[in-house]
Amino acid sequence: MSAQTESSPSAEAILLRADTDGVARLTLNRPEQYNSLSEDMLEALQVELDAIAEDKSVRVVVLAAAGKAFCAGHDLKEMRARPEQDYYEFLFKKCSRMMLSMVRLPQPIIARVHGVATAAGCQLVANADLAVASADSHFGTSGINFGLFCMTPSVAVARTVRRKKAFEMLFTGDLLTADEALEAGLVNRVVPPDSLDDALDGLSRSILAKSQSAVEAGKRVFYKQLEMDLESAYMLASEEMARNMMFQDAGEGIDAFITKRKPVWTHE
Repeated sequence: MSAQTESSPSAEAILLRADTDGVARLTLNRPEQYNSLSEDMLEALQVELDAIAEDKSVRVVVLAAAGKAFCAGHDLKEMRARPEQDYYEFLFKKCSRMMLSMVRLPQPIIARVHGVATAAGCQLVANADLAVASADSHFGTSGINFGLFCMTPSVAVARTVRRKKAFEMLFTGDLLTADEALEAGLVNRVVPPDSLDDALDGLSRSILAKSQSAVEAGKRVFYKQLEMDLESAYMLASEEMARNMMFQDAGEGIDAFITKRKPVWTHE
């Protein structure tokens, strides 16, 4: 039997968390608002990410959503209720902090996408480490259609999608199908709607089977070296690779390979 912990089942909770066998599932729970990123939703995500970062029992995070859509972006009604530049700067900095926390989280994050993922919702997908999409899902940075360029989403999209495709998405606001998102590099896999959880489970189990210390070190270096010039990236990678070789799990993994047995990870 799996060990499972779950957040309060209150119907009013805008973000749900359920932990099962090393996987923390965060579910956006504003279905009537297409899971738009209200100020409260951003805060709830930040609180959970901060908690998960310190929780060694969590190995993988799945970001999912309730209802018909993954996420339709920021809550435009909430934003229009306070037409003040200071408030908008506060809100977008709050969102950017949460997005950075996703990248800096030691554990890999897999987005479970169905329905639409638009504007900041598309940003969530691009910002996640991995993404599995239902075949009926659609993606877009649609702000340009409303006189609002998706500037903060562009940061994640431009770092994930091919440059010309990213430019097209941002400047036309056109939606991508799931297959087009796969071709563009926005998602890893596209599966039938009824196979979405099976695909997520398979991807999660593949990561769970690996050394936790190697996964955490790898994610940190992966993003750090992307922002460096080539020579600096190789210098960093060389230093971190040497450090990784000193991990107990690295010794165990190499010894297991040599002796043709399954490694036993420390999970520390």
